[in-house]
Amino acid sequence: MARAARCGRCRRGVLLAFAAWTAGWVLVAALLLRAHPGVLSERCTDERSRSILAALCQDYQGGWLMGNLCEDLCVAGELLYQRCLYYEHGKKVLQAQWHGRPIILKSKREAFSSFPALGLLEVETGEGAQGVPEAELLLIVAAEVKNALGLELPNSSMGPLWPGHRGPGWRRQLASAWSLLQQEEYVYFSLLQDLSRHVLPVLGSCGHFYAVEYLAAGSPHHSALFPLEEAAPWGDLAQAKAISHIALSFLDMVRHFENDFSHRLHLCDIKPENFAIRSDFTVVAIDVDMAFFEPKMREILEQNCTGDEDCNFFDCFSKCDLRINRCGAQRVNSNLQVICDKIFHHWFSSSRSPAVSFPLRLQLEQAVQECAGSSGLSWSSWRAAPHVFWKLRRLLQAALRELQDSEE
Repeated sequence: MARAARCGRCRRGVLLAFAAWTAGWVLVAALLLRAHPGVLSERCTDERSRSILAALCQDYQGGWLMGNLCEDLCVAGELLYQRCLYYEHGKKVLQAQWHGRPIILKSKREAFSSFPALGLLEVETGEGAQGVPEAELLLIVAAEVKNALGLELPNSSMGPLWPGHRGPGWRRQLASAWSLLQQEEYVYFSLLQDLSRHVLPVLGSCGHFYAVEYLAAGSPHHSALFPLEEAAPWGDLAQAKAISHIALSFLDMVRHFENDFSHRLHLCDIKPENFAIRSDFTVVAIDVDMAFFEPKMREILEQNCTGDEDCNFFDCFSKCDLRINRCGAQRVNSNLQVICDKIFHHWFSSSRSPAVSFPLRLQLEQAVQECAGSSGLSWSSWRAAPHVFWKLRRLLQAALRELQDSEE
């Protein structure tokens, strides 16, 4: 009897402990949801995505917004929603088909009404706000671009961001253009699309949503980081050639972003998911939310600090000056250094790329380690050691020649 009583008390104790443990986790979950009420609402679903596009079309038909994609999306049925790709920090990214072509629809926010209105439109009356002087509008656009990119651009370069000629729907054009101007990624894509093959061109827009070309993004779940099944379907040799081509395109992008604009362009979130590969192996930056030209980069980095770790802004690092407890405005690592660390390191090691001869694999591995700064080399930027860039380029070209010779 005593043993039975003890067992009963044990079981009750276990049940009470389990109940307390469960209640504790329920409390933690409740507190998290209270602190972050958008956690569940950010779930990427078809139902919610269709509802977002339906609200967009309702605003279009109500005369609040416009764009060259609105008619196809809301009336003609030529732009068809396919699936939700992701929601992240308010940003909505959806896949659709436009005249049979796969595209991506993007917006920094869900609803058109969530973007602050252009003040001039609020005081103007009548269709089109025709009374606003063009020079005044250009100044406002230039100020918004400076706020987004940290750059002062001449009026002649504002073409891709300008809503077009005055006429019917001018007010809606301005309101739609203003919602797009408040999205840094849209501004980057629009201004760079004619200057770089390494960024996505903007295909069109409807209100606050804009469309870009659909390209399959990279992923750490792919053995080669990028989906190469179509480009290299014939085994190790073809895949090794594809990787060499892609690596050379990454180097081309690095040099291009370093030298070919009025200011250096820094990528502060370098990971496979933010790039895609065209059929000709060209690397394309498909997410530039964390890209900054030099003036904006300096503004971001120059913060108070107590140590170097306070000066790390994602993949862009600075140094803490302990005399004044201030981070330096100069970035001390580089796009190339991070690409070597996060992408090339995965490709080029002695245990990978069996299609490439061992001596060349070893040289590539050592060059990538040197580039990433993991071989003891200390350098403040890739410009301080340009030989690393050219060494990698030379070795990749040699690997490509070797692979091509093996094919013949």
